[in-house]
Amino acid sequence: MENTPETDYVKFLGTAGARIVVSKQLRASGGMWYSLQGFNVLVDPGPGCLVRCISSRPKMDPMKLDAIILTHRHLDHAADVNVMIEAMTEGGFKKRGTLYTPEDALTEDPIVLQYVRSYIPKIEIIREGGRYKLSDTVSFETPLKHHHPSETYGINFFTPNYTISLIVDTRYFPELLKHYKGEILIINVVRYTVDKDMKTWLYHLSIADVKEIVTTLKPKVTILTHFGMTMIKAQPGKVAERLSQETGSKIIAAGDGMKFSFADMEK
Repeated sequence: MENTPETDYVKFLGTAGARIVVSKQLRASGGMWYSLQGFNVLVDPGPGCLVRCISSRPKMDPMKLDAIILTHRHLDHAADVNVMIEAMTEGGFKKRGTLYTPEDALTEDPIVLQYVRSYIPKIEIIREGGRYKLSDTVSFETPLKHHHPSETYGINFFTPNYTISLIVDTRYFPELLKHYKGEILIINVVRYTVDKDMKTWLYHLSIADVKEIVTTLKPKVTILTHFGMTMIKAQPGKVAERLSQETGSKIIAAGDGMKFSFADMEK
């Protein structure tokens, strides 16, 4: 994309979604590392995040992180948050970085341990409608509280050249279409299909939901990730290819370790 630095990218440290795929490690579950205008932010460090960082080629050095964001407290999104805080701060000896998190990850039955909280200069609570400055050129908002069992927020990252919208775990509801209009759209899609009897208790998106979202919002590129068992069986790459043909939009299925450069958005 014009004027977008070649160093702006997202690295998928894992693409597993939901408990079975995570517990069996059919896909890795390390979350996503964004590098935006030189600012490094880790989103949803699930199980194995640190291992995935160190084993990446080239290695993703946790000490180069500037911030960590939890979209919600479930283990597939937050299990490695404490060890990543330790790694980011060199075991707490170099206090640096910011943690952005919903309040319920800090309060009763906290996912973020008390002793590591002192390692970082700032912990900021994210809320519906909140806007947060990461650097002089990069910010993000949490526009909408999602329909999910724990306090959960999607993200819009803003840079001078583009916006990245991240729709994380949620049941489909129409307000999603009003708040995630970035040129780059990343969607957590756990289910391939949803049976009617599941709709009363399932809090995840399906491919039918993705098709509705993409058709309405028309992003320049959509990246699918966070796959549950039915998506794995359906083969995400083939699903994305078929969706691209049906919608006329560029849709990619993320793979473990995939690095997507935002300068390549138009390619």
